[in-house]
Amino acid sequence: MVDKTPFAMIFALWGAGLGAAAQYGKVSVIFDLLPQAYPEAGTAIGFIVSLVGLVGIVFGVMAGLVVARIRYRRALLTALWIGAAVSLIQAFIPPLPWMLLSRLIEGASHLAIVVAAPTLIAQLSAPKDRGLTLTLWGTFFGVAFAVLAWLGRPLAVSCGLPALFIAHALYMAGFAMFLSRGLRALPDEGAQAPFSLLQTLRDHVTIYRSPRIPAAAAGWLFYTFSFVSILTVLPPYLDPAVRTMIMGAMPLTSIAISMSFGVFLLRVITPVRVVELGFALSLLCMMWLWFSPGAPLACLSLAGAMGLIQGASFAAVPQLNDTPTTQAQANGAMAQMGNIGNTIGTPIMAAALAGMGYAALPILAGIAFAGGLTIHLILGFLRKA
Repeated sequence: MVDKTPFAMIFALWGAGLGAAAQYGKVSVIFDLLPQAYPEAGTAIGFIVSLVGLVGIVFGVMAGLVVARIRYRRALLTALWIGAAVSLIQAFIPPLPWMLLSRLIEGASHLAIVVAAPTLIAQLSAPKDRGLTLTLWGTFFGVAFAVLAWLGRPLAVSCGLPALFIAHALYMAGFAMFLSRGLRALPDEGAQAPFSLLQTLRDHVTIYRSPRIPAAAAGWLFYTFSFVSILTVLPPYLDPAVRTMIMGAMPLTSIAISMSFGVFLLRVITPVRVVELGFALSLLCMMWLWFSPGAPLACLSLAGAMGLIQGASFAAVPQLNDTPTTQAQANGAMAQMGNIGNTIGTPIMAAALAGMGYAALPILAGIAFAGGLTIHLILGFLRKA
């Protein structure tokens, strides 16, 4: 057990996570510029964004199993170097089929990082700091997208698309070099069986039959379904005078509450209880938005409540799973469920809004938050049975 948390290494692993999130975000923030590079692509241009997520949907849990068998340090460093190489290739703006192939490879790199890095953070953190360090990890997507919006897109606009891809390649290579030295002394990861595809498929079934390993991921599905879809469809229902301010403040509010009040709660109650509280408060906020459509304070309160779910979900992984192997499996399930939620949330919400109008937003999101709370309560009951 670690007595003192090496925060420099924790921040480095978080920085690697920012690079993994940028594998999504670097394309999202320049999506409207891609037709200039691929004028004949048509609707296929959307696959440049979605293929990374598709890899996560199909292979999320398998990534957790594979990473556990090939060791976390090796998996993380390999994934960072692959990510750097892929971004460098993308800087040449290859023909569309090769660009799509590179995004598939990048999806595998992304998966390995988001499985290995939080598992390593949990191993390296002292028990008293684990809530803080894993809550920090939980901010990696929001922070990366904000940085890309502030710095990445302007770089691409002013210097061209290759400049953004080169910057990302250098970033990934830099963290690979730094972590290759810093991660030499790790806690004992324990003996692992040789990789076997048949055993991996058996383990896949074992994971989802457990009330512990997939618990955080089960709630994460409902969180990601709601978070991305709400931020996507909410703007038209906000007062134009405050729309930009509220939409910019919501992700920041979520991160701020997660890193402050969320970390405080994790010192006094278990992460699973914090997640349940976050879902309950988010449900109440959706009721508020039902009665007061687009109310700015309700939107910010909702973002804060969802921030409790965001950080505590990652902290729940080591609470529920004692070994690095099961933690890696749980993080793989988180990646899988998160990609499913991100993928299906916005289309379902948009379709519901087209048919029902604004009422679909609080109803559908409210059902999702109630579902997240319910699944955690059910799995908690099964763990005690």
